[in-house]
Amino acid sequence: MIPSIRQAYNKQFSTARYKALLQGLAGETGITPDFRVAETPVFVPAALHQQLLDAGNAINAIIARPDFKELTEAAIPKHQLVPREDAHPGFIIIDFAVTRNENGELAPRLIELQGFPSLFGFQELLARHYRRYMEVPPGMNNFGSGLDTHSYTALLQRTILAGHDPASVILLEVLPEQQKTLIDFVCTEKMLGIPTVCVSELVQEGKKLFYRRNGKLLPVHRIYNRVIAEEIEQHRALLGDTVNFQHELDVEWATHPNWYYRVSKFLLPHIQGPFAPKAWFLHEIPVLPQDLHNYVLKPLFSFAGQGVIIDPTPEDADRITDPENWILQQKVEYAPVIETPTGLAKCEIRLMYCWPDNAPAPILAHNLARLSKGKMIGVNFNRDMDWVGGSSCFFE
Repeated sequence: MIPSIRQAYNKQFSTARYKALLQGLAGETGITPDFRVAETPVFVPAALHQQLLDAGNAINAIIARPDFKELTEAAIPKHQLVPREDAHPGFIIIDFAVTRNENGELAPRLIELQGFPSLFGFQELLARHYRRYMEVPPGMNNFGSGLDTHSYTALLQRTILAGHDPASVILLEVLPEQQKTLIDFVCTEKMLGIPTVCVSELVQEGKKLFYRRNGKLLPVHRIYNRVIAEEIEQHRALLGDTVNFQHELDVEWATHPNWYYRVSKFLLPHIQGPFAPKAWFLHEIPVLPQDLHNYVLKPLFSFAGQGVIIDPTPEDADRITDPENWILQQKVEYAPVIETPTGLAKCEIRLMYCWPDNAPAPILAHNLARLSKGKMIGVNFNRDMDWVGGSSCFFE
């Protein structure tokens, strides 16, 4: 998106350097990424960077409202309500499409948000390897808020460990060895010294939690939570009986499970601004828009894009029996703005915030980018394409 940098990058690119990048990722972690890594990072111009920061600040101001919990109480399914919720989420993730406004200028448009961690370990590794194997101008930065590698790691320690011994803090996931994000878990283990634990490995004694390692039961004082509750039920046959987190437990969370629901699609109708597409709860719309093809229907309680109706019809809306659990959101047109040797690519940028327990506000920590040449962002829409996949931004 910065023409001079893009042209220079494309000119120096070679398949050999890209293969060396992938080999470097696998060599440092012992894991081959189970998702496509893009051939290029994203070079973000200063004007777009500032718009992203402004949009992120506006959204975080809503999340920091004193009445935010009251506003989002209906977001949490009653059977998923977990006790001992803390004052604010430990992580906030906000996804923006890169678009062009009516003047043809680059502009971010909100797509999704979540009160749940992203690939904080892997993205640091990926950005570092782009610098190592590719041509990234030294004056561009992948971190947020004036951070560098050392202070970024310290921020993750504050947010995830919160002063606890790493041996008593666990990264909790559902069948982690089968997750596409396994490489991120390995990066996090190396960075923070915490073990990755499957929910099936937890042992409860009264209100205390333990995990098994080398035949021993070790205490759990804090959980770096990567569990999506729906996945526990999807894999119940493999997991068997697991700890019921709806019971009172003597454990801290980073981040508490309730924030996954509070900071989610549920919040989209409450967000206004030039960066925010129109969105409504389906049951609150008296009449459907006549240009319904310009909107998408999204179920509130789903993840990874499941259940989204891309080109809805009035009949689709009529078939929905729980309209209070759906939103209608204006479609966002991604702009093909990244020049590659095999055609233009579209881009989505994720801002990744940490919010330590004792911090007054969220802190922008890192970013994630996804490149696409298909109809939508995502692996299923970019099969057999190059210069697409997961990436990292470097900001002017």
